[in-house]
Amino acid sequence: MGTMKALVLENHGTEFRVTQIARPAAGEGQVLVRVKASGVNPLDTKIRAGAAAHARHPLPAILGIDLAGVVEEVGAGVTSFRRGDEVYGMTGGVAGVQGSLAEFAAVDARLLAIKPSHLSMREAAALPLIFITAWEGLVDRVGIRAGQKLLVLGGGGGVGHVAVQIGKALGADVYAVDGARKADYLKSLNATPIDYATETVDEYVAKYTQGQGFDVVYDTIGGAGLDTAFKAVTRFGHVVSCLGWGTHALAPLSFKAATYSGVFTLLPLLTGKGREHHGDIMREATRLAERGQLMPRLDSRSFALENVMAAHELIEAGKVDGKLIVDIA
Repeated sequence: MGTMKALVLENHGTEFRVTQIARPAAGEGQVLVRVKASGVNPLDTKIRAGAAAHARHPLPAILGIDLAGVVEEVGAGVTSFRRGDEVYGMTGGVAGVQGSLAEFAAVDARLLAIKPSHLSMREAAALPLIFITAWEGLVDRVGIRAGQKLLVLGGGGGVGHVAVQIGKALGADVYAVDGARKADYLKSLNATPIDYATETVDEYVAKYTQGQGFDVVYDTIGGAGLDTAFKAVTRFGHVVSCLGWGTHALAPLSFKAATYSGVFTLLPLLTGKGREHHGDIMREATRLAERGQLMPRLDSRSFALENVMAAHELIEAGKVDGKLIVDIA
């Protein structure tokens, strides 16, 4: 079957090693994808550091959760894809499933969708993890409806800016809390920006909801962000968080008879269950993108397999302005 270039992590907290390894083949229910681009997420940096107990990846390992590429080979039982299809998805990088920092990956076909025709491979690779996380929160957990007031905490971040766009596409009135430097970008998404440095939660609840609170609050930052969400939600409203892992007082939520839901996007990769739904969600991403209602925000810098560590270091230092993408020849 030949070999391929891949980026291998041999020990947690160390640098990757570029090496040649055996190229995988498409097994039953899989397609072999020639990887064109791989998205870099904060979670990838935690996995490399060995600081993500919820996302263990046995070593040596190939990281990379997000993938965009071209179908090279179709395995037995796969009828939804054919050779030459341009695809994308959240396909590995945890639980012993090979990630996308390699020239090829044998991927469970249930996790994939045809990429939006007008998006580049780089743009497509930016979407899977953040889109699935945002969609599971707003649609699967909340069932957001047109006319509801949606508050996104961290609205200019990875999951946040996609949640804003999903909310707008589904007819919600969207407000986004972030720093002042992201205000113009959030306005371009037709969201109302809120500067966390100049307005308290009590102030913006009073200003935008006449003190009643928001129908739906999506916390994408965790920690104190979830406590803020409990304060910002209305009576009988719904708080959802993709980082709700801390210890929190539930009284502010309970006294409003409001609902809380958590999102844990990795479950299908970790358990093997529900993978078809991830493919379904990616098809929703394609639908929204092709209607002009979804576009990821990319950092302008480019990376190759040989300098992925630089991308990880930028994320760890908080010096990114959009999603970082690794181009794979």
